[in-house]
Formats: sequence, C-alpha cells, structure tokens
Amino acid sequence: METDRLKRQLTFLMECDKLKKILRRTVLMDASRRENDAEHSWHFALMASTLLEYAGTPGLNECKILRMALLHDLVEIYAGDTFAYDLKGHEDKKDRETSAADKLFSLLPKDQENEFRRLWEEFDAMETPEAQYAAAIDRFQPFLHNYITEGHTWKEGNVHSGQVYERMEILRYAMPELWPAVDYMIQDSIHRGFLLP
Repeated sequence: METDRLKRQLTFLMECDKLKKILRRTVLMDASRRENDAEHSWHFALMASTLLEYAGTPGLNECKILRMALLHDLVEIYAGDTFAYDLKGHEDKKDRETSAADKLFSLLPKDQENEFRRLWEEFDAMETPEAQYAAAIDRFQPFLHNYITEGHTWKEGNVHSGQVYERMEILRYAMPELWPAVDYMIQDSIHRGFLLP
C-alpha cells in the first residue's frame, strides 16, 4: 500500500469535511435554517440524477456530472460562499476561488489533483454539455428553494425578476423542457410578492 498516497487522500477528505460549516444564504425548504454547502452539493447531485431526462443534450455522462456536483463548491472552504446576486462579491470571486483550488487540490496525489482540478475548471467554464447541465442544476436548486420559501433569499437581497431571469438563462438550452416551469415560477413569484418585478 502507498502510504503517502493514502495519507494525502485522507488529508484531502478531512479538509473537505469543512464544507459542512460553510453556510449559504439559501434556507432549507422548510425555512428552519440556512443550508450548508455540503447539503447543497448533495441536493445538486440528487437533482442532477433525478432530472437528467430533461437535459437538452442526450447521452450526457451522468457520472461526470455527479462528480462535478461533489467538487464544484469545495473551493468555498477557503474562498467562502458568494451570494449569487452580490455584485461586489463577484468582483474578486474568480481570484479567490482559483487560489482556493490551488491550495485544496494540491493536498491530493498529483494524478487526482489534476483530475479533480480539470473537472472543477470544466464546471466553472460551462462550455461542455455536462458542465452546462450541471450549472443549470446548480442554479435551479436554490431557485426552487426560493420559490418554495416564498422568496426568502430574494427578499433579503432585494433581488428583482430581471436578475433571476439572467441567472436562470442557462436552463433555456441546457434544460429547455424545464424552462416553462421556471418561467411560471418567476412570474408567480412576482405576482405573489416573493420577487421584485
């Protein structure tokens, strides 16, 4: 057994446990408390698998998508969570997250460091069909939470419908069959006062 390899893998896994402490602005669907990043990643993976039939591109690599779901927010252990509608927070987000990725993935053996980093970068670039589908699910998950909790996080951030439409735009082509449901929920949220027009 390669003890150094196993030691590096276990060190990485122990560090990743810290994801459970990173709180998001999104609350659970029962609005009892804020969701943490690990819960978001699990729910993202479950939604990605459950809703795969709605992907705009057939034959996607589900395993790759699930791995992206597990890896996509690990950098927030060091970089922190940036609220989707926080313009100021997004100014240095890429730099913070790139630096965090350097630090976190370097804990792994070189082959896994390169593989995990490539998957994280692919997700972030949103250029491949798998990354586009994964990004659509990553955006749909908190969107659904907001709709179910009567706009909890939208209200806190004074978010208006144009911002939500812009953020959800990726679903138009990554999950086109789901777009009418998204549009309905946005319009219903405006009508019911969950979201600013």
